[in-house]
Amino acid sequence: MPSATSIRSLFLTGPAGRLEALLNGSPNPASPNPTHSAVVCHPHPLYGGTLHNKVVFHAMKALNSFAFPVLRFNFRGTGLSEGEHANGIGELEDVRTALDWLAHEFALPVIFAGFSFGAAVGLRAACADDRVSALIALGLPAVPVAGRTEDRVYDFDFLRPCTKPKLFVSGSRDPFAPAGTLEDLVSTFAHPKQLVRIDAADHFFEGRLREMRDAIEMWVKETTTS
Repeated sequence: MPSATSIRSLFLTGPAGRLEALLNGSPNPASPNPTHSAVVCHPHPLYGGTLHNKVVFHAMKALNSFAFPVLRFNFRGTGLSEGEHANGIGELEDVRTALDWLAHEFALPVIFAGFSFGAAVGLRAACADDRVSALIALGLPAVPVAGRTEDRVYDFDFLRPCTKPKLFVSGSRDPFAPAGTLEDLVSTFAHPKQLVRIDAADHFFEGRLREMRDAIEMWVKETTTS
């Protein structure tokens, strides 16, 4: 099993071509062997989302604080990734490519995390994958996003029977998850689940990234040690 202790730049071989990726290994070379690996998916690429997004970066730092190797990658057509945007359908295959790579590289249970579009697409792949043990959705869009045609991406009925541990973190001022709407949606999902609202935070958790990170770390600690 690799024991990388720094940031590794690499390319994954996806169905639409190479996918640009970064792997953060253990921040402490003296750390014991990791118990999990993790992947974090970025927000909508047509609206500026990349693996360098601040929310994605802080989610990676939260997961990496447990010495988990954490993979971030650019969806097809983003950054140095080959291919073209595929309305969430092709991106679903990109997530599966990342999960396959992690399984081959580390052979550990995977924690999935995604932000906005990355959560919507990635949850669908991760919930159905036996290698994934827990799910984290940041800024999950609970209402239709104006001007976007990927209706299937934002249909979350598949989470109703999903019994994997699930964490949902959103800002109290997130226009894509207004008060009551996200709560009603999450209430239809199978247990175990937890919803955390970050007070005064918008969709991007501007000025509240520390609180978002704390919510992830607390939940991961409880979920992976119980």
